[in-house]
Amino acid sequence: MPPNPDAYRPMGGQRFLQAGPVRLSGAQARALRDGAIVAGLLFFGYLFLVVAPGTKTVGFDALSYYLYSIDNPYWLAHGTMGSFVYSPIAARLFQFDALLPFWQFLWLWMALLVGTVLWLGGRRRWLWILAFPPVALELYHGNVHLLIAAAIALGFRYPVAWAFVLVTKVTPGVGLLWFAVRREWRNLAIALGVTGALVAVSLAFDFRLWQQWIERDLLVSFATPPSQPQIPIPLLIRLPAAAALVIWGARTDRKWTVPMAAGVAMPVLWISAFAVLAALPALNRPELAERRNRAGVPAPVVAATTSAAPRPSGLA
Repeated sequence: MPPNPDAYRPMGGQRFLQAGPVRLSGAQARALRDGAIVAGLLFFGYLFLVVAPGTKTVGFDALSYYLYSIDNPYWLAHGTMGSFVYSPIAARLFQFDALLPFWQFLWLWMALLVGTVLWLGGRRRWLWILAFPPVALELYHGNVHLLIAAAIALGFRYPVAWAFVLVTKVTPGVGLLWFAVRREWRNLAIALGVTGALVAVSLAFDFRLWQQWIERDLLVSFATPPSQPQIPIPLLIRLPAAAALVIWGARTDRKWTVPMAAGVAMPVLWISAFAVLAALPALNRPELAERRNRAGVPAPVVAATTSAAPRPSGLA
């Protein structure tokens, strides 16, 4: 069928398509990328050099990991500054923070988060991660989203890392559907088995704390989200959407869907929650490639890869 002459128009002695996808040259794409990085770094600098000295609220989420007592970690109402919202297992994990003055703990905590950024980005992309506005906000707040990003990146190779996700934010554990859909039962069993063992031991020693956590935090957070700036999409809508995203990603070999779904499935959808996307640059590292078990992968994935040359899993 001959081309439609109406789709072309003359310009400067040449022909150009009037409609169709815009294609950027390599130089244009690099210019856009570099411009976005510079803009992100300017935001980072503004946050820490202008906002921080005036408000003096750097690390106010980290205060939640320091302020509580292990005897009564849920004494502050859910959603108030300094309230501890994680499971009793996490409460035991953070209880040693009180051995240091808060300013020392905060410096060590920030160093851990910055080190996580450097590890996730590697030599070439750590600056990209720092320029991502949710990461700047995350470092300002001092939450655990970057550590969750690291756990997800590690979790493809070492599924035990998912235990950290499940004992802190819980709902981003929807990413474990990746193992279930791909029939990687060993990886799924390790992730759930280690978490289950930790819960069983914790219940034996801290049953009272589990009751408090469920009554004062878990049920309250589902019923009444904190009255702080957030993206107001209910978890009951976001969680099924996140599950569908992981299922699709598992069947089509797209690892990037797992950290994306984890961000969408956070208990509260803060902008800084998308710092979990910092896991993306680390997903294709050879040393973090997932192990294949005897059960293999689902039939649709096998069918898609047997008729053509194999391609590495990861971003698509």
